[in-house]
Amino acid sequence: MKDPNNTRNTAPRRGSPLWIYIVVVIVLGIVAGGSAFAGLTGPDLDALLGNPVFWILGCFIVFGEMRPIITPGSTENNGATTSTTFSFAALLYAGLPVAAALHAVAVITCGIFRGRTPHRIAFNVAQYTLSLGAAQLALALTGDLATPSGLWVPDGADLPAIALAGTVYFFCNDMLVSAAVALHERVSLLKAMRWDFGYQVLVHLALLGLAPLIVVAMDRSALFVPLIVLPFIAVYLNASVSVRREHQALHDALTGLPNRKLLIVRTEEALAEARGEDAHRHLRGRRRKTAAPPRRAGLFLLDLDRFKEVNDTLGHPTGDRLLQLVAHRLTHSVRPGDLVARLGGDEFAVLLPTVRDEAAAREVAARLRAALSEPVRLDGLSFDLEGSVGIALFPDHAPDFELLLQRADVAMYNAKESRSGVEVYSPHKDRNSPARLTMLGDLRRAVDRSELELFYQPKISLRDGQLVGMEALLRWRHPEQGLLEPEAFLSIAEQTYLMRSITHYVVEAALAQTAAWWRENLAVQVAVNASGRDLLDTGLTETIEEGLLARGLPTAALQLEITERILMNEPAYASDTVAALAELGIPLSLDDFGTGYSSLVRLKRLPVEEIKIDASFVRRLTESSDDAVIVRSIVDLVRTLGLRSVAEGVEDPQTARVLREMGCDAAQGWHFGRPMDAATATEWLRRHNDRAPEPAA
Repeated sequence: MKDPNNTRNTAPRRGSPLWIYIVVVIVLGIVAGGSAFAGLTGPDLDALLGNPVFWILGCFIVFGEMRPIITPGSTENNGATTSTTFSFAALLYAGLPVAAALHAVAVITCGIFRGRTPHRIAFNVAQYTLSLGAAQLALALTGDLATPSGLWVPDGADLPAIALAGTVYFFCNDMLVSAAVALHERVSLLKAMRWDFGYQVLVHLALLGLAPLIVVAMDRSALFVPLIVLPFIAVYLNASVSVRREHQALHDALTGLPNRKLLIVRTEEALAEARGEDAHRHLRGRRRKTAAPPRRAGLFLLDLDRFKEVNDTLGHPTGDRLLQLVAHRLTHSVRPGDLVARLGGDEFAVLLPTVRDEAAAREVAARLRAALSEPVRLDGLSFDLEGSVGIALFPDHAPDFELLLQRADVAMYNAKESRSGVEVYSPHKDRNSPARLTMLGDLRRAVDRSELELFYQPKISLRDGQLVGMEALLRWRHPEQGLLEPEAFLSIAEQTYLMRSITHYVVEAALAQTAAWWRENLAVQVAVNASGRDLLDTGLTETIEEGLLARGLPTAALQLEITERILMNEPAYASDTVAALAELGIPLSLDDFGTGYSSLVRLKRLPVEEIKIDASFVRRLTESSDDAVIVRSIVDLVRTLGLRSVAEGVEDPQTARVLREMGCDAAQGWHFGRPMDAATATEWLRRHNDRAPEPAA
């Protein structure tokens, strides 16, 4: 499975250790290949060109190099190639010049076809030439050297010599590749060899073990060779199906990047390795009586700013192409060995298995943002991209993946909020106490266990007692603490990725209950609350639209309540989502009015139909003349703007009467009905629907 974001093709910086290593290997390969070809005689060349076996071998080596057998758990970079079997058979049968020439042709053909860079092709040619040359030297120890004009067919007594040559070939080849990987990924040679050593041993044992059988078959008749290829084809086809399924399970279909599942696996591996290395360093530090600095790992969360504008302006196909471009830029902007994953939508994660300190992490984040900021031209339009990055480090900020992700999410949200672009997690900016962190884990499980529930509270017209609507209020039936109201847990969720899941649950549950009421001829508008986090979710409008269509509900059946404070703090982001919701036809309500110091100009521009007066003013209405003046001013202002005014927190008939005299349109509070679960609310609606409406007291 070819990785579109593979960085192995990136040329190393001239003069770097990797560049020097590649140059040295290529030069040694040229010397080894030149020495081998210099020993060819005229009869050797005639035999090489005239024997059809060599042409057949050449075809199979090229095919094997083009179609590696990538089994589950391996990749294009470490997948086994059946060309190994045929090139080793060519070495045994006709000597180094034939094997090296045929494999060089295969590597060059494959490299050109796959678009590999010249330095990578040259290194691969040299790598195989040196490995085959080392195997040739091992065979020379036993005196069994073949030439194109002096073919060698081994018998049973020659198997130890072949085993020695195969072992030398494997270790030489693995060492050359692992050294390049170690320099590219900036890890130790031992670690690079350890990554897939068991897999490589097992595969090469099978591939090299078949080479003597192919030699015997070739010596009998060239027609026997294709028969040996049939099992390879069967293995290749079965492996391809398995790999495709595994790749789909662990990678994002659009960008080809690892998904959340693979990110979790890689992060856990990095953290386990960091813990083991820290323990080793601590032991060495105790022996030397010096403090051993901890090994750090970093997790970034990156979210594109204003990505919704691209989808709205150019359409989703163009947005998808842009996400693919972003994936490519991110992958080629991180360090070798770092992992870029797509979590969904326009949210990406970057894992740094090793990072020196916070300053180094910031450098990587700045490089990511710089790569994104380069102008993009799609469909004839040019525009700039920006992203907000949140950074969390192990072990400084969190001991495990879940907490790292949550704290990176908090940092990213802070970066968006402050418009700084990059933020490292800071406990001072995180309102989560240890107790609230425990609650976060409980809340995560509550979402999966369906412990969240919607209660409903009526909004009543103060003029005629008619039902204006029902507000959906979230509750959590905590298994130990009982029924919790939103104030106890939503502040935690709003700082994490959980808020998106909770909001989608609230919207779906509210729409489902609304549809049930409408089927009973209890047509009522249901209002749900939107947080600041929700207004940053570009998929909120689509979720609401799809939910209404699926249940056959009109847009007026659902109302979205947005707090005034959010719109004041998030004008750039909120205005986009609010405009999209208004364009869809979703009625909007401005909640907690009077607490956010809205300007009249901004209030006039907001596409809302309803203003809800904050309960803090309403509760003191009959006791404080100042609050009475504030409420009356708000009611008059709302009426002037042609909007509906709704008073919150009405708990007694006297307050309801004063509000009605002021001209307030509707009210909500315990005087009219407490929040009720779905079953109780349904019974309340039936009773209210049966009796004639009366003016509110």
